[in-house]
Amino acid sequence: MSGESIGAVPVKAAESASLALGDDGLARCRWGGADPEYRRYHDEEWGRALRDDRLLFEKLCLEGFQSGLSWLTILRRRPAFRAAFHDFDVDRVAVMGEHDVARLLADAGIIRHRGKIEATISNARITRDLGASLAELIWSFAPEPRGARLRELGDVPAITPESTALSRELRTRGYKFVGPTTMYALMQSAGLVDDHVSGCHRATPTG
Repeated sequence: MSGESIGAVPVKAAESASLALGDDGLARCRWGGADPEYRRYHDEEWGRALRDDRLLFEKLCLEGFQSGLSWLTILRRRPAFRAAFHDFDVDRVAVMGEHDVARLLADAGIIRHRGKIEATISNARITRDLGASLAELIWSFAPEPRGARLRELGDVPAITPESTALSRELRTRGYKFVGPTTMYALMQSAGLVDDHVSGCHRATPTG
């Protein structure tokens, strides 16, 4: 059995604690193999470089909403979040007011957390008034690529010096729900770092 392989991924590796083998024959980071929406997100979004201001603003907001919850909960509610926050158009979110907050607190399709709703509106106003690209600001904190790909999910950090620095900078500018752990999740999601573990079909060679 250990001598067989599926594509370029040995079966033994696909059965490791950090990988899951899908019914399509592809090995994935284990968290991306258990649910169809997680699988799609893992394959199509997570770790791909994202430099679009609106989409980065969306990720910034959704990562804040995710705090204390599973990311799968957010993914399943993302269409409702997009409807509630005008597809995360910064200018439209920035002019939302207290009547919008009250409306969203009654919207069962999203996470009804007053602090996070108000933070999204406040963060939109700050982003609108940055005078620069949000993408340029976030990507200025991207770390140098790792010399070697991580082999186990347990090796993936929760916080890095770069995510801590990004968090500090955003907080200085007035952003909320942008702690170092949340910002590292953003870095992973938006491709500032590539944390697909060795053996995953999305893992590209390093070095």
